[in-house]
Amino acid sequence: MSKQSIRIASGQGFWGDLLTAPLAQVSKGQVDYLMLDYLAEVTMSILQKQKNKNPELGYAKDLVQTCEDVLPYLMEKNIKLITNGGGVNPEAARDAVFAVARKLGIKGLKIGIVVGDNILPRIDELIESGHTMKNMESGEPIADVKDKLLSANVYLGAGPVVEALKQGANIIITGRTTDTGLTLAPMIYEFGWSMDDWDKISAGTVAGHINECGAQASGGNFLGDWKSMPDMANVGFPIIEAYPDGTFIVTKHEGTGGAVTRETVSEQLLYEIGNPEEYITPDCVADFTSIHLEDLGNNRVKVYGITGKPATPFFKVSASYADGYVAFSTLTYSYPEAYEKAQAADKILRKRLENLGLQFDEIRTEFIGMNACYGPLAKPIEPNEVMMRVGVRSRDYKAVERFGKEIAPLILTGPPSVTGFSGGRPKPSEVVAYFPALISKSVLQPTVIVEEV
Repeated sequence: MSKQSIRIASGQGFWGDLLTAPLAQVSKGQVDYLMLDYLAEVTMSILQKQKNKNPELGYAKDLVQTCEDVLPYLMEKNIKLITNGGGVNPEAARDAVFAVARKLGIKGLKIGIVVGDNILPRIDELIESGHTMKNMESGEPIADVKDKLLSANVYLGAGPVVEALKQGANIIITGRTTDTGLTLAPMIYEFGWSMDDWDKISAGTVAGHINECGAQASGGNFLGDWKSMPDMANVGFPIIEAYPDGTFIVTKHEGTGGAVTRETVSEQLLYEIGNPEEYITPDCVADFTSIHLEDLGNNRVKVYGITGKPATPFFKVSASYADGYVAFSTLTYSYPEAYEKAQAADKILRKRLENLGLQFDEIRTEFIGMNACYGPLAKPIEPNEVMMRVGVRSRDYKAVERFGKEIAPLILTGPPSVTGFSGGRPKPSEVVAYFPALISKSVLQPTVIVEEV
């Protein structure tokens, strides 16, 4: 018999999120699941670089300390943890968490990992078998950037996580699983939903979308009446209180800061949305125009009425490749005429780079304090200071390196009232370009491995 309801707590919205949030979620009230979302598109390339240097790395290292904090609560309260923090090395992440369990004297812990999303080693094979994997924006086949690829991962859905739960895993560590799938999976497992019950799967997907960005659904980064958000220093992360019919309530622990309102939930629902009628995941195509919200008060928002359509026959590929080099530097100019001084410095710098014969794909200057955010829409003001931030991009490493040597001379050879140069000459860093594509689901067979400490 399925449960009447479950509570799925969001503990991380990205790698680098509030480190105290997971412990607060498992210690301040009742939850059944803790969901930790660590991955973004660029994160995978960073993790792949780490693994290339050290085969024992390639996962979100914050996961280790988090598990040390929460494992006693997970075992005592029978809370299951689901995370994509395995990055490009779920095996190493599992071993690191097992080491934590042994350190704490915990026995009987079952960890499941999901592997198979990393297709970088298979790129040649896949191309040769006819999978062109064209860039979804440019139409360029992946073969054109094959030799520059840094990472290539498929967005898996909730299915493998459900399988790991069926095998009794207390902790599930995945690679590139969709953010939404981490919340959807326990709903499928606990309520016995069919994978082709598109309305319910879509409801779980919407729940996952609300949960995926942590406190962004409970008052963080809130564009409405943000001044009214109470005690944001102790903001409570969202919790999905889910029911078998697909209805769910967004809430948070009592006594925590922030707020869960119709407005905060609505803002999160609009996050990263293209066509609201077709929110496409590997699990379904959810219709966001069908969503109904009801503010129940006391930090409880009911979400219901969600409909959806069948899943597509494709997985999305998230690939990245090396695409040249960049460098950035800043100088600050003070009142009076701060903006004019910064503009003059920019013109001088550009002319000197031109005189040197340096070629750049792009030179971008932002005048922070004047128009960096608003650009041509910025209103004229007389700022007390303006920070000139200049960046260059080129496939020529030496050109980018020389740019870094042309900033400091502006201090004595450019406009007056300048400060703010520190940290030495900027060094070139590699540009990581994003390559989104589609691939047939038929070519992937994700694997679930469950082991016990």
